[in-house]
Amino acid sequence: MESALTARDRVGVQDFVLLENYTSEAAFIENLRKRFKENLIYTYIGSVLVSVNPYRELEIYTKNHMERYRGVNFYEVSPHIYAVADNSYRSMRTERKDQCILISGESGAGKTEASKKILQYYAVTCPASEQVQTVKDRLLQSNPVLEAFGNAKTLRNDNSSRFGKYMDIQFDFKGAPVGGHIINYLLEKSRVVHQNHGERNFHIFYQLIEGGEEDLLRRLGLERNPQQYQYLVKGNCPKVSSINDRSDWKVVRKALTVIGFNEDEVEELLNIIASVLHLGNVQYGGEEGNASITSDTQIKYLARLLGVNGAVLTEALTHKKIIAKGEELMSPLNLEQASSARDALSKAVYGRTFTWLVNKINASLTYTVRNGRYNQLICTNTTHLKFTAFIVFCSFEQFCINYCNEKLQQLFIELTLKSEQEEYESEGITWEPVQYFNNKIICDLVEEKFKGIISILDEECLRPGDASDFTFLEKLEDTVGGHPHFVTHKLADGKTRKVMGRDEFRLLHYAGEVNYNVNGFLDKNNDLLFRNLKEVMCMSENKILTQCFDREELSDKKRPETAATQFKASLAKLMEILMSKEPSYIRCIKPNDSKQSGRFDEVLIRHQVKYLGLMENLRVRRAGFAYRRRYEVFLQRYKSLCPDTWPNWQGKLADGVAILVKHLGYKPEEYKLGRSKIFIRFPKTLFATEDALETRKHSLGESSWHSKTLWCCADCETFKSVSKLFYIFSQLRFIKGFIYRHKERCPENEYFLDYVRYSFLMKLHRNLPKNVLDKSWPTPPAALVEASEHLRKLCMQNMVWNYCKKISPEWKHQLEQKMIASEIFKDKKDNYPQSVSKLFVSTRLNGEDINPKVLQALGSEKMKYAVPVTKYDRKGYKARPRQLLLTSSSAIIIEEAKLKQRIDYGALKGISVSSLSDGLFVLHVPSDDNKQKGDVVLQSDHVIETLTKIAICADKINTININQGSIKFTVGQGKEGIIDFTPGSELLVAKAKNGHLSKHSPSSNSIS
Repeated sequence: MESALTARDRVGVQDFVLLENYTSEAAFIENLRKRFKENLIYTYIGSVLVSVNPYRELEIYTKNHMERYRGVNFYEVSPHIYAVADNSYRSMRTERKDQCILISGESGAGKTEASKKILQYYAVTCPASEQVQTVKDRLLQSNPVLEAFGNAKTLRNDNSSRFGKYMDIQFDFKGAPVGGHIINYLLEKSRVVHQNHGERNFHIFYQLIEGGEEDLLRRLGLERNPQQYQYLVKGNCPKVSSINDRSDWKVVRKALTVIGFNEDEVEELLNIIASVLHLGNVQYGGEEGNASITSDTQIKYLARLLGVNGAVLTEALTHKKIIAKGEELMSPLNLEQASSARDALSKAVYGRTFTWLVNKINASLTYTVRNGRYNQLICTNTTHLKFTAFIVFCSFEQFCINYCNEKLQQLFIELTLKSEQEEYESEGITWEPVQYFNNKIICDLVEEKFKGIISILDEECLRPGDASDFTFLEKLEDTVGGHPHFVTHKLADGKTRKVMGRDEFRLLHYAGEVNYNVNGFLDKNNDLLFRNLKEVMCMSENKILTQCFDREELSDKKRPETAATQFKASLAKLMEILMSKEPSYIRCIKPNDSKQSGRFDEVLIRHQVKYLGLMENLRVRRAGFAYRRRYEVFLQRYKSLCPDTWPNWQGKLADGVAILVKHLGYKPEEYKLGRSKIFIRFPKTLFATEDALETRKHSLGESSWHSKTLWCCADCETFKSVSKLFYIFSQLRFIKGFIYRHKERCPENEYFLDYVRYSFLMKLHRNLPKNVLDKSWPTPPAALVEASEHLRKLCMQNMVWNYCKKISPEWKHQLEQKMIASEIFKDKKDNYPQSVSKLFVSTRLNGEDINPKVLQALGSEKMKYAVPVTKYDRKGYKARPRQLLLTSSSAIIIEEAKLKQRIDYGALKGISVSSLSDGLFVLHVPSDDNKQKGDVVLQSDHVIETLTKIAICADKINTININQGSIKFTVGQGKEGIIDFTPGSELLVAKAKNGHLSKHSPSSNSIS
């Protein structure tokens, strides 16, 4: 690892503890930037691995790389996730201690991929037999199944884990993986019934619809169109360019077979998934206080798929059972209550099925202990704390997640301090107490009995009377109002009130301030399902549901624990498990929000460095000594710098190191000698030693032919004397040349100048730019400035020429489109940067997506591009799904099988779009054209691509107007409409009170 220090100016340091200015956040981030630029995505903080998501495949995960890290000392090779995996595995084998690897970071930072890489490493490098291979296959195949049922597309990540996962891998005495166990935490069940704009439900729904065979879909009563299902249209994002649902379906089906699911279990599992979609389509009507189901079709499907009586299910979805004085009464539900009951059932069915699925996977991984076992834990912590210098609003789920984050941070610092203290004591070095922020005060605020936020929330949920989210907020103000880490609108000062709502409270977490909106806290904490709905599920003939809904629940008079209390208990159990193991840490960082390779967003990264507690961890690690190595490693590397230790040291290792550091001029305050290691306090001391070694290597190379002759000398004492003389002579020549370096070339400096030139050219040879975008170039010595500039130009010309030769016609067309998009949108529209890394496609709709009657109506017209859009009516602004087709002469708007509107390019006056990150745009047409009804208001999830295609097809590149604030458009017959655009935390389209169409869009600097 130390070998990389000579290139630290270009690639930074491989361990943050070697940063000279280790308290500077700017220096920390600059080191990350240097390494990221060179595709060095891994860096250590002591034994903690910091990983930056490259958003592209790197050739560093091959079998050869695995072998390189296998069985090698942690610090002997460059930082890598394989080094962490191997170090934990060897510690488990040699020290017989259970290990744990905690992977944490924001959504999209690469946690899921990191856990996959660790599993793949063990699958390849661990001993194997036929039985072991089965376990390996099941461990690996559990990932696509859990991702299908537990992951979803969010605004920040196309494959975001919506649950916490703890995976325990069990090894036998030979070191072979023989079993495993998974615990899941806090599945985001609310996603089943609602998704934000631009997000999707869990992957499995789309995989089933896109990939399921026709016979299967017919049996399940499903159509191959996600737009037909209410639970899949909320986010208005049925398809994602980076996700192939049809291909993923095949992977999941194969994985279920490998894990051990039989055909009956798969059939019943898919029945449940389909039933959730049918539940979402159950519609209510009737009078205000008496809801009724308007269609029997969904009930018929549900009765068959769930194995329940249709009439009983209908009654349970429209009535609530009340027990008063031992008598059962059925109370009718109003429309709102019935809809809530339906959604609660959907969430309960999916959530419990997910838990059953995890238990089923665990059963297939179960290993019976015979000769003892050791555990290797991979704990993927999908929680993250979202905060910003601006306001951030969070829900009940985020409150639980941030509480988990606080507990993990507390554990992280405690175990790091414990590890440091134990190493110091074992080496006989005096331990110096470290001052750090102890976030126990925040954990107590949340979890303390009777006085903590969770206890107060439970009390409000359980007490009789009119308890509500606002009475909960008032109770918080009365109980914890004086806490230094808690504030509400009522308790805040004037400045804070301006950025806080009356229905919010703020917690000052270890990583920053977060505002929580109390709306929904009580309902989500109760997470109750009406008794009669439970009774229906308990009567189900579906064997999975009979395990998910236990009949004993009906006879248990005790009120179920609240969601927050359950989570608190499971978190306490997790902390207990982790405290019993030897920890390793992987901290994942996302470099930008647009998932673009090579882009380094400093503001976003600074946020993550703060909330991951990396600076705090570095401070704890650097409180004493920056560098520590075993004597044999240190002596072997630097022995050539001292005549007494070169070429070999024959005495005690500690004595050899003592002589070496004395010769190097180390001051007493710069180092300590332990029982088996040297501790160096300052990075500059190590850097000076490393620079001296680099200089020494050159002189050693020049003297190699002398060494070969001298080795033949019989008299060892003679060799040592000659060796010392030559060493002194080389050093004197080098020093003298350095003194005369600014003079004209002369005998005194020629040796030094030749060495400097040679070093520059060799450094250049090793570090030539890798592509035309790489502007790095080493700084030349004064004598080679002109030559260096000529070489740089020749190198660039050569790279440009080679790049141009390799461009295919398809790629050239892609670049031409991207250039036009840049000309139109760069620095003008907020979501343009996110589109840069995404390739434009030839069409967003395949032939099978477009009605055959439409294709027939087009006749000989060639379709150049097609994309699904949302059209907003000119009067009521009601959203309607449409298709936009571009031909060589016109833009056509399609409604199912009808050509609703054709706009000839010659008649297209212009196109308007906002400067924010929304997908809304207006096609302006002449108001006096009788064929047109007025301007067209459309929305596309691929707005940059869509407008670029229109601009090219219509030759209207200069007629796209990017507006700030509002867009005016013609409604028809001389009337005018207005669209108002305002920045917001999430996408929202609605008709405003003033009659305008109001569009709330995330701006470039807002946090979603």
